This record gives sequence, C-alpha cells and structure tokens, in this order.
Amino acid sequence: MEKLIFMVFLVVLGLISCKEQDKEAAKIFPPDQYAALRAQMVDKQIKNRGVSDPLVLKAMLKVERHEFVPEEIRYLAYADRPLPIGQDQTISQPYIVALMTELLGLKGGEKVLEIGTGSGYQAAILAETAKEVYTIEILKPLAGSARERLQKLGYKNVTVKDGDGYKGWPEHSPFDGIIVTCAPDHVPEPLINQLKIGGRIVIPVGESYQELILVTKNPDSTLKRKSIIPVRFVPMTGEAQK
Repeated sequence: MEKLIFMVFLVVLGLISCKEQDKEAAKIFPPDQYAALRAQMVDKQIKNRGVSDPLVLKAMLKVERHEFVPEEIRYLAYADRPLPIGQDQTISQPYIVALMTELLGLKGGEKVLEIGTGSGYQAAILAETAKEVYTIEILKPLAGSARERLQKLGYKNVTVKDGDGYKGWPEHSPFDGIIVTCAPDHVPEPLINQLKIGGRIVIPVGESYQELILVTKNPDSTLKRKSIIPVRFVPMTGEAQK
C-alpha cells in the first residue's frame, strides 16, 4: 500500500507516467488480494460511517467492484471515491452505494427498479439484497456492456434495458423500491406512480449539487420525504431535462 501511495506521488510530480503506474499497480494488487481490499473498504469506508444493515454489508463484501471499473484503473477500485467508467459517467463512491441500498430497507424478497445502470455495480449490490432487479440505462453502449458484465458474473436476477429512466418501467411495476443514480431536479411522477404502497424511492434531487432524498409512499398514497445528505451525481438526461 505504501508503495502505491509513493507511486501516485511520483505521478503527480511527473517523474513516472500513469501507464507505468498502472503496470506497477497490477503487480501490487494481483487478483487474490482484492478480497482483502474489499474487506478493508467495508470496515473503514462503510461500517465506520454508520451503515449497519447485514444484507448490505454482506453484498458490499461479496461483489467485486474491480470488475465494474476500467481495467487500467482497477487498482483504485476499492478507494473511497467515484471513478470514471466512460461516456462521461462514473461509478459511485462505495459508501454512497451502501447508504442508498440501506435506505431502501430491503429484506431479500423485493422487486427493485434502478435508474442509471452505469457499469452495473449498484445493480449487482441490489441483486444480492433483493429478489428481482430491473435496471435502465439511457446510454446504449453502457447498457450493453453492463448487461454482458452482469451475465458473465452470474447475476441471473437482473434485467437490463436501454431507455429513458424518467419513465420508469411500467410493465414490471409496482416496485418495492426504486433507486436513482442520476440527478433530476424533481422526483419523476412516473416513478412515484410505479411505487408500491409502503415502498421507498432513494434519489438525488437538484442541479449542480443535490440532496439525497428518501421518499416513502404512505398507505393513503401521499408521500413522506426525508433529506439524508448532500451529494453530487451526474444529471438525469432525456425527459428529465424537458
């Protein structure tokens, strides 16, 4: 670990190239060490910040985050930060993934909708904590690669489609939970309509900076909103921008 930190310092100084760093990092973190890095991530980044749901912690410990980031930056897969995945999109910080999943309050038998598949990491975490996962990605190349990746990793309870997530997925509604990993400036009405009574939506709302919001549908179909923490996500595109 100390060697990697020193190498990052050398890159900043311009004494070695990023490509050289990548080659060295591959030596530092061979595949059999990723499990240890994942355990450290769960203990230091997630448990220490208050996430305690056993299902969520088990999922974060099991899902191989390095499989969901570009190969050239896999040595950063368990760092406490979001990472670029192409198409001007990112994979969220591990703590935010864990927090948003915990806020859904899943017990293992639910049907969940995700808006913003990205590389598929959040969908994989949901697949470990829910029965069925439906996930929508507006960028077709990302949807295709996420679908292939999730299939390759054996996630048979995840269905991926490319499309505008603002409209939800009415054919499979109602959902016990909906998680949104891109930011509109309001909670989309179609998502509210597709949520079960008692269901929850976890969504970042705002423009440049957002507030993470937990929305619960009451028995009379009214909504209870709770602000969680300030966050920053990529904006929701498509219908949300109209």
